[in-house]
Amino acid sequence: MTPGSLRLRLFIIILVPLTILALMIGIWRIDVAQSTASELFDRNLMFTALAISRDVARDDGDALSPDTQDLLNKTAGGPVRYHVYGPDGVLVTGYAVPPIPPGRLDRDTAFAYYDATYRDSIVRVLRIKDEASIDDLSGIFTITVWQDLNARNAFVWDLGLRSAGVMATLLIAVAILIWFGVSVGLKPLTDLEDAISRRSPEDLSPIKRPVPVEALGIVSQLNTLLDRIRITFDAQAAFVSDAAHQLRNPLAGMRALGESIQSAPNLQAAQARAGDLVTAAARAADLANRLLTLERARAETGTSGFSVVNLRSLVHETVSDMMEAAKVQPVEIVTVADEIGDHLVDPLMLRELLTNLIDNALVHGGSGLSEITVRLSASRGYFTLTVENDGASIEVEHIPVILARFGQLDIGAGSGLGLSIADAVAKRHGGELTVDPRHTGFSVTISIPMVEQRKAV
Repeated sequence: MTPGSLRLRLFIIILVPLTILALMIGIWRIDVAQSTASELFDRNLMFTALAISRDVARDDGDALSPDTQDLLNKTAGGPVRYHVYGPDGVLVTGYAVPPIPPGRLDRDTAFAYYDATYRDSIVRVLRIKDEASIDDLSGIFTITVWQDLNARNAFVWDLGLRSAGVMATLLIAVAILIWFGVSVGLKPLTDLEDAISRRSPEDLSPIKRPVPVEALGIVSQLNTLLDRIRITFDAQAAFVSDAAHQLRNPLAGMRALGESIQSAPNLQAAQARAGDLVTAAARAADLANRLLTLERARAETGTSGFSVVNLRSLVHETVSDMMEAAKVQPVEIVTVADEIGDHLVDPLMLRELLTNLIDNALVHGGSGLSEITVRLSASRGYFTLTVENDGASIEVEHIPVILARFGQLDIGAGSGLGLSIADAVAKRHGGELTVDPRHTGFSVTISIPMVEQRKAV
């Protein structure tokens, strides 16, 4: 099992606190056992001392009863020794010398417990005073009983070890249950891992198998990632398909023109055919550039390539660059741009957008086209860029056609990518493209949120 194993992590997270708790309970249990044993043995010493006091008073100190002898020899914690002396300080019965207390005891105290040293051993001592009469001697008799603490401590440790054994057994049982319990609990994840491992690289469909609630977030994010990968792959596949489809004819035409140059009957014919080849190559290059622009606008995310630019200046510069193409028609391009300040945009993409809209008007405006108007304005947190012309109009039902890739109503004119590129650039900036069909002319509007209100894209 690797250190990074989820099973091992859960095992440690659960078992370590339980082990600490078990140690605390064990320490507490030993302390309770020690207190219980001390109370029990001290009480036995009291019973033994009272039994001795009774026998001394009854038998005039000559002998202890058999029951008291059994109590002295068989009490828990080991044998008990005793010492009795009378009011005159004379030994009545028992061992000659009792353990000496560590400090001075109060004479008026009826009974007192203390620890002392007796023959190099630590003992527990009880001294009681009782009024009695032996023969003609009456007064306060002092009875001292004591017991070796080693036996008592052994008893305490025996109780502690038993408790520790029980706790250790429980911990081992809990550890086994946790180990296999976690394994059973993680089985849905291992089943999920097995299901994912058996998927083919082409299968990017969402994971729909049931998973624990705790794993729903991971599976949801994985499904989101799979969906993004699928969209990326679909876009790449579409780009490759589009490029192969749209560049096939231009490349075939360029090849044919190249071969026709080789077979030209004279230099003048070869030069004419070379001019046609240059024109075809320019069209193929323009188509390739438009395809790459469309792919970039759809593939990029975030604010990569964005910078703060003056939109009014950007519009004027782009329109100025398109003036030469408009003069060929001839068509007048009018710019109406408000001063709306600097904003965060992708300037290259925005130039492509405006260029494609103006070029789209020039190509598809028809013979009646005489004026293209470019408007820049701002309102309610959005800036809008509108390109309208007085040329050919379009029916409402044809709008989806012209917005599709390579969609065009007049086959053969243009590449059919102009509006697709403009729509992709608008979405790249979090905005949208709308087409306004008119009875006379054609209008396209791009609405993009300003930097303060722009959503994450």
